[in-house]
Amino acid sequence: MELKALFRTRAVMSFMLALVCVLGPTLTALADNNGTLPKARSTSGGAEAAANTAKNLIPTYTEVLEGWKKNGAKEDHTGSMTLSAASLSGKSANANVAVESYDGKNNVLVWKAKGDEWVEYDLDVAQGGLYTIEMSYHPFVDSRDRKPIALSLSVDGVSPYLESKSLELYRHWKDKMPIVKDDNGDEIRPAANDISSWQTWELRDMSGAYLDPLLWNLTPGKHKIRLAGSDPMALESISFKAPVPVADYAAVRKELPKNAAPVEADPIVIEAEQVGWKNDSSITLAFDNDIANSPYVRGKISYNTLDGSHWSTKNQEISWSFDAPAAGFYKIALRQQQSLVSNRSSFRTIMINGKVPFSELKAYRFPYATGWKGRELANDEGEPYQFYLEKGSNTISMRVTQAPLVPAAVEMDKAIATLVKLSTDLRTLTGGVDDKNRTWDLKKDLPGFVEQLQELNDNLAATREQLITINGRSDALSQGLVTVSKDIETLLKYPDEIPYDAGRMNTMQGKLADLVKQLSSQPLQIDRIFIVPVEKPFPKMESTFVEKIEGSIINFFNTFRSKEVSEKTDDQVLNVWMNRGRDYVNLLQSMTNEMFTPQTGIKVKINLLKDDKLLLLMNAAGMAPDVGIGLPHDTPFDYAIRNGVYNLKQFPDFDDVYKQFAPGAWMPYFYDGGYYAVPETQTFSMMFYRKDILHNLGLSVPDTWDDMYRMLPVLQQNGMNFTPVEHSIFMQMHGLEYIKQDGSRTGFNTDKGFEAFKEWTDLQNKYGIDQRSDNFVQHFRDGSYPIGIADLNGYLQLTVAAPELNGVWGVAPIPGVKQADGTVVRWTGGNGGDQFASAIFKHTKKPQESWEFLKWWMSEEVQEKYGLDLETLNGVTFRWYTSNVDSFVKLPWKEEDLQAILEQWKWFREVAKVPGSYYMERELTNAWTRTVINGENYRTSLETAIKEVDREIQRKMQEFHFVDANGQLVRSLNLPVITKPWEGVDKYVKK
Repeated sequence: MELKALFRTRAVMSFMLALVCVLGPTLTALADNNGTLPKARSTSGGAEAAANTAKNLIPTYTEVLEGWKKNGAKEDHTGSMTLSAASLSGKSANANVAVESYDGKNNVLVWKAKGDEWVEYDLDVAQGGLYTIEMSYHPFVDSRDRKPIALSLSVDGVSPYLESKSLELYRHWKDKMPIVKDDNGDEIRPAANDISSWQTWELRDMSGAYLDPLLWNLTPGKHKIRLAGSDPMALESISFKAPVPVADYAAVRKELPKNAAPVEADPIVIEAEQVGWKNDSSITLAFDNDIANSPYVRGKISYNTLDGSHWSTKNQEISWSFDAPAAGFYKIALRQQQSLVSNRSSFRTIMINGKVPFSELKAYRFPYATGWKGRELANDEGEPYQFYLEKGSNTISMRVTQAPLVPAAVEMDKAIATLVKLSTDLRTLTGGVDDKNRTWDLKKDLPGFVEQLQELNDNLAATREQLITINGRSDALSQGLVTVSKDIETLLKYPDEIPYDAGRMNTMQGKLADLVKQLSSQPLQIDRIFIVPVEKPFPKMESTFVEKIEGSIINFFNTFRSKEVSEKTDDQVLNVWMNRGRDYVNLLQSMTNEMFTPQTGIKVKINLLKDDKLLLLMNAAGMAPDVGIGLPHDTPFDYAIRNGVYNLKQFPDFDDVYKQFAPGAWMPYFYDGGYYAVPETQTFSMMFYRKDILHNLGLSVPDTWDDMYRMLPVLQQNGMNFTPVEHSIFMQMHGLEYIKQDGSRTGFNTDKGFEAFKEWTDLQNKYGIDQRSDNFVQHFRDGSYPIGIADLNGYLQLTVAAPELNGVWGVAPIPGVKQADGTVVRWTGGNGGDQFASAIFKHTKKPQESWEFLKWWMSEEVQEKYGLDLETLNGVTFRWYTSNVDSFVKLPWKEEDLQAILEQWKWFREVAKVPGSYYMERELTNAWTRTVINGENYRTSLETAIKEVDREIQRKMQEFHFVDANGQLVRSLNLPVITKPWEGVDKYVKK
């Protein structure tokens, strides 16, 4: 009874505190702070920040534009101003800028940005109104600078809306032609060359959410225009112009020549893969074996279409050039496939000679249809649009847009925000305690909660109908909203049971976040574009029934031609299997042919291994490769204990290779005195934080866990929290070895072990951190987790999926434990699923050649080139997490983020493996569940886990003859012990 009374008292106090927070003063919008986080102020002001989370700190463009227009801001004016980029009025102290000549233009600003920097200009506005902003710029073209140029633009010290903090200036890319073929006669997907030159771009939101360029409201008088960024470029000018309205087709057609002579010419056919330029290197070519595609080579891979799945997001744009034989009217059609996402329409902005010719092409709809179709650009009645073209060179461009879906996305974001608020209210009521003995009357205990949940359900139903109208039919997205609605209806059926199942609220947030993410995907695959005089018919754009039958037969027989793992081996060729996608394999084969074979004379065949489980079967059949790369981190150990892979310590120069990598990265590949694989890739945990939210709460980035514990009350008082944390962070940080050095049992059965386990479970039991988190990126975006721990994949997800947060988040090493000498220990392991290795198989007849290949593969030059080429081909989401730090630092990281990553890298230490240690993860998870969920004493719970793990280790150690039948240790595994941070990164860390 005393415990229940304590919980009730805690709940009442939490509710009163939240009420004070909500009624407190509202925060003003965060002024630009140039990307830096100030030192902590007093945390007493944290309660005043109550309801302000991520998206409320700065309003969205739609909200601001609507307010401007209501207050009389005009678009129909004649104002126009151009600033010379060389005429700076101010700059940050660290700005690397100079006025120089660049690529044929004199007196331009050459901005060699290395970190967060800014430049400023004075602007004198004579005529007030809404202006677009156009920049004339030149990206730096080199091996490191490959991503779009990210900028933030503020006026008079303020970012007027969220989208102004995340702008991008794009590069121009072109695929390397002609396409190279491999030994089988199959084409290898070409990488792209950066062909960027001087170009102009009207600033748009980087997500492609709006049909028109962004507008800025400039009142008459003097203004300060600030550009902030960390990407280098040359800048010629910044132009401010009145927006130009685009008339509809009927109005435009009336203004075109009425007596133009008919064009007597053959149709113009553009092969879609022959692009003039594209603004994203990851827009790649795809092979499609439809017999009507061009070109079509029987039985061979021919990259004959544009890959729709890679041309689907943001402002991805492609331009094609063509020559019109005569001035006159033409019509346009595409041979396209729009079936990549079931029942979903895709939208494109279509431009002729760089301009949208009429408003209907701002967001032209390509409806879902199975298979390849001929699609004429036509109105709703099917009448083809007529385009007037001048004789000579012309261009047609298409840009991805999701603008029609934005209203639905906004409503879904509001639904997520509502669920976050309701979850916070519920947690405040219950004190975060799931008390099964407590009886709830939710309508009485939490007034308005049930009504808000019902209103949310009604709004989701309206959003679903909105989606169906936009899309033209029901699809997986609208059906996903039905699923969420059913979850809500289940809760509403028994509202007093909701406090016992509060986790469902988080699950619904995750479902909605996934649906919002899907909205941004607008795939469209193209084979050819047809530009035809209006009097002429279009060429045949679809295959006939007979051709489809013929193609099906050809494709069926081609399936028997294996391209995956060659069953025939050539004694003269080194046989390498790569457990990754075909693009990875083709790129490595190309580099091997270009670099390794000419240097060494060793011929290499890289084969695609679709499933690493095939290794076991083919090894048993005597068909294993010489070398395996891209192997999951636990595979080499499993083979090592069965004498299936080479001990690399046998090679005399192994020590030279060992020094290239962090000692902690070698741990999973150690067995019985030897090392059986080379660490290929690695990821590890980092701390992510929202600069804007921490600034407003008066908090600084925590350096130790004690700092973190002091932050948590402030976060939780404001409806925020911290991410759940994996056990390895606490266990290793307290100096705990998971396995005893002789390998015979776990290292948990010590005072340090129990202390670390208690501190890990205290995060939930004592400090109120959530038990689970379904979607870190979404929580980070909406501000419910303004600080948290995630692996490096979270870095790329935020870079790609959260453009609105550009410049307001950062990364730091994870909090550590301060030692007596003042140093802070941050030991942590990696994310096992993303650790991969390379190994030499024991049966090889070419051990020395295999070793030479491994050394070459993991060398600085090769890893750098491979990582850069891979990212160029597929985009930033394919960032290569090489274990070679000398290569890692040369990948396109933001400098301040790289410094934080390197600081954590020195503390990287994977957990060693012994026979039976696979039990470890399961039993630690069970122990955590018993202590946190079931309330069992932490010591009793961990003792149970230790007993189970030790039993399995003893059993397996006996199987492999390290322990005798009586359980006595026969010989020690003598595991490496790492106690000092790796000094190999120090040469890259700025002091």
